[in-house]
Amino acid sequence: MKVGLHPNAVWYTGSGALLGAVLAISSQISSQPGSGINISSATADSALIETLSPSEALGLSPIIISAGPTPVLEKTELTVGRGDTLLGLLQKNNIAASEAHAAVSALSEIYDPRDIRVGQKIVVSATADAAAPDLDAIRIAVGPGHDVMALRSATKTFSATTLKAQTSLETQAFTGIINSSLYEAAVDRGVPAPVLVEMIRLFSYDVDFQRDIRSNDSFEIMFERRVTEDGLVVANGEIEYASMTLRGKSYKIYAFEHSEDHIDYYNEDGKGIRKALMRTPINGARLSSSFGRRKHPVLGYTKMHRGVDFAAPRGTPIYAAGDGVIEKRQRWSSFGNYMRIRHGDGFATAYAHMKSFAKGYSVGSRVKQGVVIGYVGTTGRSTGPHLHYEVHKNGGQVNPMKVRFPASKSLSGDELNAFQAVRRDTDVAWTRIFTERDVASLDGDSETRSVE
Repeated sequence: MKVGLHPNAVWYTGSGALLGAVLAISSQISSQPGSGINISSATADSALIETLSPSEALGLSPIIISAGPTPVLEKTELTVGRGDTLLGLLQKNNIAASEAHAAVSALSEIYDPRDIRVGQKIVVSATADAAAPDLDAIRIAVGPGHDVMALRSATKTFSATTLKAQTSLETQAFTGIINSSLYEAAVDRGVPAPVLVEMIRLFSYDVDFQRDIRSNDSFEIMFERRVTEDGLVVANGEIEYASMTLRGKSYKIYAFEHSEDHIDYYNEDGKGIRKALMRTPINGARLSSSFGRRKHPVLGYTKMHRGVDFAAPRGTPIYAAGDGVIEKRQRWSSFGNYMRIRHGDGFATAYAHMKSFAKGYSVGSRVKQGVVIGYVGTTGRSTGPHLHYEVHKNGGQVNPMKVRFPASKSLSGDELNAFQAVRRDTDVAWTRIFTERDVASLDGDSETRSVE
């Protein structure tokens, strides 16, 4: 049996001369394999004598002087306030500067302490037997089911570790009737906003969300999500299937995995739903001015409007309508902050009145469809924040809302056969979910269900 030092235990000889050192004995030491004993505070004296050799034990008797409580490890939940830093927050809560710095320095290897947000919770574990507690660990939840931790080791140094909850995939499916807008109808049914935004983006190649949707149109969507064992949603996965029925016409899209890191979307016939260019390179905007002759809002006379205007709040992201190369990026005449991108097949797109350009791009840079290239503003000759968007074909402007863009890709041969097999499996999964849901509804359980 091992006996450690205790600050309140002192050994004396029978004559009172100090012989020993401080020995630590907990109020109860549980028996361990090989020891065969269970020592309580009542038997501490004899137990200590038994651990010494006869010569060491001769004439000695232990005297416990005001044996105090064993230091207690306490957990405290701190809340990040405005202007707080992780280091400052720890010091504000009586953690010694040297320990706080050591823990934050270790944590910095896997997490940037500057990423803490107002209102975020930080769990601190420290011993509570001193005015300046000894820091043992700090733990920060950086995402659902994902924590980072700095932990003091036996050598009194700190090391960092990542803690991730065990998760599993489950399939979610929703359907609904549109009475006002797709966004309102889908959110009301429980579709997560990020999934809905992706659905809108995928359909935006064929659907004009300002003019094509009518009351009593409908939608369907099925997607995966990753959840912890206790049901916490860690992340929403890819859309597997989505459909919109607009004025009796059905538009369906299916996911098809070309490789581990490449998923694209196709209609029922295996034709890619992505087009060379997007009609609306902005989300949540209102078409405020169409292509054609109009009375200019600033100049006051009628002239040709060679693009379309999308009204949106200042700072709304603007996306590249297609893959291409930036050939103009500057403040230009009445257009204000202006960018033009050259695409293939004689197409180019232009974006005007931007508040600012996205960082990382310049003239000559290649961009991919859907990346953010700038932000809505009102620079140049403008009466309010909006995007002026033009599509050029062989050097002349054409109506973005009417021009027909070619599909990005159509499947054939073995790829088409593989896609059709995936499509059939997806249709079966969709039918199974709603068959089970209908049965549950008959049993009195009408809540939305998922299939793992």
